[in-house]
Amino acid sequence: MPGSRTATAAIGLLVSLLVSVVLWWRFNTFAFFLFVPFVPFLFRGSGQSATEATTRTCPSCGFQTRNRAYEYCPRDGTRLADRRQ
Repeated sequence: MPGSRTATAAIGLLVSLLVSVVLWWRFNTFAFFLFVPFVPFLFRGSGQSATEATTRTCPSCGFQTRNRAYEYCPRDGTRLADRRQ
């Protein structure tokens, strides 16, 4: 649902700008209210979530990593196996 998050971010930005204009018009002073610092929270989880992360495990010694750079176990050289959590 990336489209709905983008729409929510756009609506939040428009509302923030509208509030800024209303504050400027009502109090005749510049008060810039912006919701943008909270926008990254709307996109959190758009990729792979922590529960869906792939853990690579060594079948020999049990070494585990989530770093995709590891193809082989640094302890014994055995090829790591992918495991969904």
